[in-house]
Amino acid sequence: QVQLVESGGGLVQPGGSLRLSCAGSGFTFGRFTMSWYRQAPGKERELVAAISAAGSSTNYADSVKGRFTISRDNAKRTVHLQMNSLKPEDTAVYYCNADWRGTQFEYDYWGQGTQVTVSS
Repeated sequence: QVQLVESGGGLVQPGGSLRLSCAGSGFTFGRFTMSWYRQAPGKERELVAAISAAGSSTNYADSVKGRFTISRDNAKRTVHLQMNSLKPEDTAVYYCNADWRGTQFEYDYWGQGTQVTVSS
């Protein structure tokens, strides 16, 4: 059974930091690209950050570059999102995603989401 379990969300003041974690099980974690998406009320889900299977490549949404850092530990089957200098516009439900695309198949898994609220 595939599971992605996020943790670390919560309420933080503007300028503060949070570290999100996602633990994966039930699939070959080290072969999947891992990403964080977010969805704010009334908005579409958007990609925040992604990291390649080996962890050698990352990419970020322009809105979070320089503030957020994605990392992974394949031995522990976890991916993290360190969020610094948080802004009210970062408020959203954050989702962990695992993606693998082959020539004939694609596997795409989602976590249940964790709420991040940035407010004074």
